[in-house]
Amino acid sequence: MKILVVDDSRVMRQIVVRTLRQAGYGHCDVVEATDGRDGVDKVQAEQPDLVLSDWNMPEMSGIDFLSTLRASGDNRPFGFVTSEGSDPMRNTASQAGAAFLIAKPFSPDQFRDVLEPVLGS
Repeated sequence: MKILVVDDSRVMRQIVVRTLRQAGYGHCDVVEATDGRDGVDKVQAEQPDLVLSDWNMPEMSGIDFLSTLRASGDNRPFGFVTSEGSDPMRNTASQAGAAFLIAKPFSPDQFRDVLEPVLGS
């Protein structure tokens, strides 16, 4: 199982990876990308089973990243881990094809709750 974590903040990528481990996904291989454009390249090169992406990033935002993947026919599970979790943002994410949106701050339990249906335990 391979997970791609996309965030322009190195510290936030580390926090997401640590939370994944705490949620019981330490056995997964984790690949990191620094923005949506890098994420597109990493999806093609690494073929992850799941993408976890921030929303607001330079070069290419998370929603543009997701839209690019979906436009190319890529339907792998994609979720947002971002600072805003408003209803309009959740609706936009869902309509674009995201499986979930986790708002910061987050906990291992929140990760487990959304990842288990997508990945299993």
